[in-house]
Amino acid sequence: MRNLILLFVACLSWGVVDPVVAQDKPWSRERAWNWYNNMPWLCGVNYIPAYAINYTAMWDKTTFSAKDIDRELQLLEDLRMNCVRVVLQHAVYEDNPKYFIKTFNRFLTLCWHHGIKVMPIFFDDCSFGVSNDPVIGRQPEPLRGWYAWAWSPSPGYTLLVDENQHSRLERYVTDVMTHFAQDERILAWDLYNEPTGTSIPLVEHSMSLLRKVFQWARRVNPSQPVTTGIWNGNKELDEFLSEHSDIITFHCYDNKENTTQWIDSMVPKGKPVICTEWMNRPRGSTYADLLLVFKEKRVGCMAWGLVNGKTQTDLPWGHRPEHGEYTGPWQHDIYRADYTPYDDNEVQIIKKSTEQRGFKDIIR
Repeated sequence: MRNLILLFVACLSWGVVDPVVAQDKPWSRERAWNWYNNMPWLCGVNYIPAYAINYTAMWDKTTFSAKDIDRELQLLEDLRMNCVRVVLQHAVYEDNPKYFIKTFNRFLTLCWHHGIKVMPIFFDDCSFGVSNDPVIGRQPEPLRGWYAWAWSPSPGYTLLVDENQHSRLERYVTDVMTHFAQDERILAWDLYNEPTGTSIPLVEHSMSLLRKVFQWARRVNPSQPVTTGIWNGNKELDEFLSEHSDIITFHCYDNKENTTQWIDSMVPKGKPVICTEWMNRPRGSTYADLLLVFKEKRVGCMAWGLVNGKTQTDLPWGHRPEHGEYTGPWQHDIYRADYTPYDDNEVQIIKKSTEQRGFKDIIR
């Protein structure tokens, strides 16, 4: 018995066992609303630095740039935005876990300096280019006229379908989450971006990993809520996410009328609601039309993009060089590469809507 006690104490010190008893079910609605009501109105962006052609490049030791990130986060602070959502990359973690934890911690510190909380994402099925598996090291340069052509999923399709290797993914999720499970710089954990957003043969594997990552997260039992966004109208998937997420998150790139309908369909689920992806100018999803809607309904919102860079997300989804030069309105992003606004009026709209301080100021 004495040895068992000593082993338990040792595990606590290593971060293997959380002193809070792990839970196997979502937060109660009361706990979720207590968390949400202690927040300012959440308004931010999905963030990837302009220097990064994908999230592998954001985190990789060959390209990670705290200096560039700090400059860009200053733009967010100037807009009085207070949160960012970012995809992590399993391949970079697995190459060197200590480096990745240290680098992610550095990113959290940079964000906190600017009054910003972070919503990390562990997995992402999206792929827009020619490769479906991430490769560490220096990434390809942009192919002009190709939207996000070198985007890298996490963990990548090969590892996704090989479920005998999912213990590697469990180590990644458990290690990262355990390190930051009590960290006030973390807003919430988004476990999986757009699961099943792959070709049909991979859907069953995406669902399998989705179920597993919720189980892994519950074992860690972080102080922050866990969620995965509702995004494609699949009834079975939507019901699973609504049931298992502590807070409701969703993606919607539609106009004001359709976005309002999406919001209204989320509210009856009885949990706080955050739109974690929106803003597509050609589709009518704009700051001018929607920011006040989110604020009045007290629905958090995170638009796609800050500074236009190597991902070329000013282009529409699916745009390729053979389609010719794109001359329409930018799809995403607020600033050009030189940090000047794409639309001065948008910047003024954002500032007028976000008459609030960052998290560091609120807590102080």
